[in-house]
Amino acid sequence: MIDRFTWFKQSAYLWRGEGSNVYIDPWGVTVDDPADVVFITHAHFDHFDKDDLEKITKSGTRFVAPRDVADELRGDVTAVSPGDAFDVGGVKGRAVPAYNTVEARLESHPQANGWVGYVLTLGDSTYYHAGDTDHVPELSDIRANVIFVPVSGTPYTMDPAEAGDLARAISPQLAVPMHYGFVEQAGTATNAERFVKEATPVEVRLLKPENPFEIE
Repeated sequence: MIDRFTWFKQSAYLWRGEGSNVYIDPWGVTVDDPADVVFITHAHFDHFDKDDLEKITKSGTRFVAPRDVADELRGDVTAVSPGDAFDVGGVKGRAVPAYNTVEARLESHPQANGWVGYVLTLGDSTYYHAGDTDHVPELSDIRANVIFVPVSGTPYTMDPAEAGDLARAISPQLAVPMHYGFVEQAGTATNAERFVKEATPVEVRLLKPENPFEIE
């Protein structure tokens, strides 16, 4: 279910479908596959990088992003808020909330910003990309075959234990940790290893990024 995914770094992925390239939070892109659809979760530099977007944008590329990011994009742009459903470039899905509730993280991703994660149907499976978030109550009702969840902990996102709780609540067939190893104070590979244990009995797969880890 994740064979078609390439992990670049942090929360950045490419899904190669049959005649369709879908990017999520492209950053550190190492390929030149033109994007059919790009999903952006929020405005932070490690999720919204204009240089990487320029690298993969072609005539007809479609963008989906929260409203503050959408305002900075040109072309075919769909602005979304948490709860919105969409069908863009043949990709059906919905935007879900992504924000912090832990006091030490509140300034990183305020709920008022309207930032998002995505539940996407790609091929025959459903995928949840959490963006940057804590385990907020709305997320426990998500159902997906595969989930990509941040595990970096304070000051940015839920930590491995909180992410493990969310994984068990969603009960996917597979969980993939992300958002570690590339930004100061945003976790290391140890966070991912802890998540493997914390998510039990959910199966966890650790991916190898295309870019070498920068934070050990």
